[in-house]
Amino acid sequence: MRACFMGLGYIGLPTAIVAAMHGIEVTGVDINPQVVEMTNAGRLHIIEPGLEEMLREAVKAGTLKASATPETSDAYFMVVPTPFKGNHEPDVSYVEAATRSVLPLLKAGDLYVIESTSPVGTTEAMTHIIFTERPELKDKIYIAYCPERVLPGNVIYELVHNDRVIGGINPESTEKAIEFYSCFVQGTLHKTNCRTAEMCKLTENSSRDIQIAFANELSLICDKAGINVWELIALANKHPRVNILQPGCGVGGHCIAVDPYFITADFPAESRLIADAREINNYKSFWCAEKVKNAILEFELKHHRKPTVAMMGLAFKPDIDDLRESPAKYIVTKVMQSCDNADILVVEPNVKEHKVFKLTDYREAYEQADVVVFLTAHSPFRELPWREDKVMLDFCNYQLKYKQ
Repeated sequence: MRACFMGLGYIGLPTAIVAAMHGIEVTGVDINPQVVEMTNAGRLHIIEPGLEEMLREAVKAGTLKASATPETSDAYFMVVPTPFKGNHEPDVSYVEAATRSVLPLLKAGDLYVIESTSPVGTTEAMTHIIFTERPELKDKIYIAYCPERVLPGNVIYELVHNDRVIGGINPESTEKAIEFYSCFVQGTLHKTNCRTAEMCKLTENSSRDIQIAFANELSLICDKAGINVWELIALANKHPRVNILQPGCGVGGHCIAVDPYFITADFPAESRLIADAREINNYKSFWCAEKVKNAILEFELKHHRKPTVAMMGLAFKPDIDDLRESPAKYIVTKVMQSCDNADILVVEPNVKEHKVFKLTDYREAYEQADVVVFLTAHSPFRELPWREDKVMLDFCNYQLKYKQ
């Protein structure tokens, strides 16, 4: 079995590696020359525990290679981004471009799968393109949608053990896709149609977004009421049928912060709760930025000088390097834009350098800072003792988790 993965990002690369480790000959395609070069050298361009060792092993065994262009295979997987255009309208042009690039290579009996998060109807739209451009392939290839379900930081385990939803354009396509994923997925492979599979992915992340919005809304209420939201949630969760999530400084990542818009864009009148949750979670980031700016002003009034401020964390969740849609990055940007001449130290221990922010070692920043803002609860921060002599703003429950 030969497989071609279009896109070597946070999902495409791990999936390609896992497939290669299970005996599939994989070509990974990416438009970034540096990603291609690093992958072929056995070096990981993302942070994911244990994955680089697997990459080196697959490259050495010859079961995985990276390329700037697709190669003839038996199965093709679209694992490219689906960004926005206009007012949070999904842009499937990357999926279409990847599809068109493999069109000349498709042959009878091949499998074509979209893994990219997509609006409902995308698989059918790509099917139309394929059969319009290659009418001789009508009813001779297999087309399906199979969304990923992984948690950054635990991708290797979840790619293998999580259940998957697989929806083909017809039952034969579903079975063909199941045959492929059975090579490395130990979780249950659930059969459906492509539209249901597309909506399932969007539903899962919209559900999470709504649950987080409830926690974030509670944090806003508790701040006004003078109540510790972390204690409140811990007590409420003692109820046997209550499981409130933890609030943060917003919602990030290229799933939960993005996927709900794929529903609201197509079904605006029917998705009011989903839209409200998005607004609440976006507002939480704005609220946090305002809290930081107010703390800086209060420090200036009290000490007659501008403070040194440590912004602790840029990633959207602990212990990863993924900054996509990160509320922490938004907050840091807003604070830096509004505080003229303030000394802002930006910390992200999982990123070596950033094209916009000058990064500072977390220990150095913590020691120098007058105001410390915890945005992401990275594990290295655990060694930092809680300091009563500093202004401490905790948006990620650092105090409860790491106070010594």
